[in-house]
Amino acid sequence: MPRSLHAAAAVLLLLCSRPRPARPAPPHGSKWSYFGPNGEKSWSEKYPSCGGVLQSPIDLHNDILQYDASLVPLGFQGYNVSANEQFILTNDGHSVRLNLVPDMHIQGLRSRYTATQLHLHWGNQNDPHGSEHTVAGKHFAAELHIVHYNSDLYPNASAASNKSEGLAVLAVLIEMGSFNPSYDKIFRHLQDVRYKGQEVLIPGFSIEELLPERPEEYYRYKGSLTTPPCHPTVLWTVFRNPVQISQEQLLALETALYYTYVDDPSPREMVNNFRRVQKFDERQVYTSFRQVQDLTYAGLSLGIILSVVLAGVLGICVVLAVSIWLFKRKKSSKKGDNKGVIYKPAIKKETEAHA
Repeated sequence: MPRSLHAAAAVLLLLCSRPRPARPAPPHGSKWSYFGPNGEKSWSEKYPSCGGVLQSPIDLHNDILQYDASLVPLGFQGYNVSANEQFILTNDGHSVRLNLVPDMHIQGLRSRYTATQLHLHWGNQNDPHGSEHTVAGKHFAAELHIVHYNSDLYPNASAASNKSEGLAVLAVLIEMGSFNPSYDKIFRHLQDVRYKGQEVLIPGFSIEELLPERPEEYYRYKGSLTTPPCHPTVLWTVFRNPVQISQEQLLALETALYYTYVDDPSPREMVNNFRRVQKFDERQVYTSFRQVQDLTYAGLSLGIILSVVLAGVLGICVVLAVSIWLFKRKKSSKKGDNKGVIYKPAIKKETEAHA
């Protein structure tokens, strides 16, 4: 065979043997989703921690809450990012994610926790109740998570994700209400990341603007990632007070994005991307604020407290009724005594006239 044919054959063989371009690998290695055969019910088959202890999210209800005076207000350093800097907004196939700058960190925890990214969870336009955490059984419209890793102990979020005290997440509950210009700095770019793998650069802004009023009021507990691999390494801070976004903003979040790639023949809308509430086991949730319901912490159930209150109200009503009755009786008796005083002298005078 001529040398030129050998060379051509070698080139052809090389081209055929080259791997074809592949789509990015799904997060955490193996593929998972919120529904279908790889949905939440099957997570524990590939990710054992998802069926283990200290899982999140949870329902925050009075029976598990305990006030802790040592919980100080958090400080948010480097959260005010200049518009001259840029964030990367991306559709990661599970949520819309904003990669954060390494200068951002939390003050007020035992270690330094550096921000790495934020993302959202939501429902759908027919059932806009997509928060992961619930309060006394109540779902909110959506939820924002700001993820941090322990930069005192670990070099990055990936290394910290399965380590003790590795992660700290701030959770913001979102309800429908008035238009929120701060959240719109993210929402206005959703059309640019409609499909999995798409990303866009957006101007920097103050991430602290995404937090609610009175951020010093919060719930604190130890839990897990709410997505596979569900490592139980998260220190959760769930802010007590929600933020508001408009109905139009919420609708944009619920309808703009897809779980699938742009060329997927079976596109799937990104909706209901929240994990269901998990069993709480024997854990305790600590609060940085006192509540009216603090009496329940002493072992009194809400039913007993209501019974005591009703009994007190009933007792007051009985006392008032008896007091009014005695007052009327005394007044009536006094009138009777006055009539006798007027009548008796007349009898006396008549007797003296006949003597």
